[in-house]
Amino acid sequence: MTPLSAPSRVPPFRVPLRVRHALVVALSSAAACAGSLAAARAQASLPASAAAGLGLALVAGALASRLLLGRALGLLRAVTDGLASFAEADYTLRVRQERRDELGDLVERHNRLGDALRAQRDDLYQKELLLETALDATPVAMVLHTEAGRIVYGNGAARAFFAAGEGLGQRTLDALLAGEPAELRAAIASGRDALVSVERRGELETLYVARRSFRLNTQAHVLVSIRSLTREISRKEAELYRNAIRLISHELNNSLAPISSLIHSGRLLLDRPGHRERLGVVFDTIEERSAHLVRFLAAYAELARLPPPAPERVAWRPFLERLSGLAPFALREAPPEPGFFDPAQLQQLLLNVLKNAAEAGSRPDQTEVSVRRLPTGELAITVADRGCGLPDEALGKALLPFYSTKQQGRGIGLALCREIATAHGGALALRRREGGGLEVECRLPPAPLDERAT
Repeated sequence: MTPLSAPSRVPPFRVPLRVRHALVVALSSAAACAGSLAAARAQASLPASAAAGLGLALVAGALASRLLLGRALGLLRAVTDGLASFAEADYTLRVRQERRDELGDLVERHNRLGDALRAQRDDLYQKELLLETALDATPVAMVLHTEAGRIVYGNGAARAFFAAGEGLGQRTLDALLAGEPAELRAAIASGRDALVSVERRGELETLYVARRSFRLNTQAHVLVSIRSLTREISRKEAELYRNAIRLISHELNNSLAPISSLIHSGRLLLDRPGHRERLGVVFDTIEERSAHLVRFLAAYAELARLPPPAPERVAWRPFLERLSGLAPFALREAPPEPGFFDPAQLQQLLLNVLKNAAEAGSRPDQTEVSVRRLPTGELAITVADRGCGLPDEALGKALLPFYSTKQQGRGIGLALCREIATAHGGALALRRREGGGLEVECRLPPAPLDERAT
């Protein structure tokens, strides 16, 4: 016996809105005709029964029109009110309806739009709350101000740095910096990243100042961030001192121990006339170890007594040709206009880098030197070799004094190079060369305007 199938559910019947509109138009037309006939009765004496019928038709048409259009107009007003609320960021208004026509679809879409806008607002609020919490917890002082200098936002570190924990309120940047050291005010006003040492509240602090401009809500804003590096630098200095003490102690012991032993051996040889000819070897060894100590200490003294640079206009081609005679390399490019630097110090920097490239196994034809001018006006002097390169740990520490990957290295060469670049107002950077090897880049600032004009 074939089982009976469940009766299929008949979808609700939807009367299209255009059909309802047509009915309203028809009823309105009928009412209008009835009105016209009623007016004509006054002129053409119609029977009373016909007049009553026309009156009833007019009332029925009016009631039907009001019944069909009244609820539709109410829903349209509710949707209009809801859209006005959305424009004011109020997404809580919902329109209740049970219609199954185009107007019902409009109401449903209105409600879904409100739900989506509210979800987006809640998500944005959570993100803003997370961002504000993260900014308030960061140790970097951040101050956001308008182009006119009015402070818009300051995080917890900024309040602690400038206002001792108090709110920054509606203060201006000038008022906030009024009591700060002149070096800090100049660093913020310069618009460039800067590292400054200032005395605040009786203590010497090292601060890294950065300034970034951007547009927020179509208005220009500036974000100033100040990071204290005092503790980090103190830890680095302590680490460098420990490394220096260990290295100096190691070098002194390596030389003084054999010298002390040789002096003892020399005294014994003096008591043995037949072995006095061996004293020459003893004295030669003592002299060699003493000379090594002199060179070792002189290298550290050179780092400590580096004089301030005396920049001058120097033509690149002759300068690099003289350098190539001391340490061969392949020249790739050099600008036609002269540079502005201390030729003796820059030559020392490049000689140290070229010597390291040769000791790393790079042949002269594989070691390339290029000088190019950057869009910022800076000069980039790059030495690229094909040596063995540096491991990750050494790449981050190679510029620190007293750090060396060589067995007999003193950790002075690259540290001296960095000091020379910094004294010129530039910087030194190391990076891996594509295809193997190392690139050392020295950046020098543009020449002063008066020097470029001459």
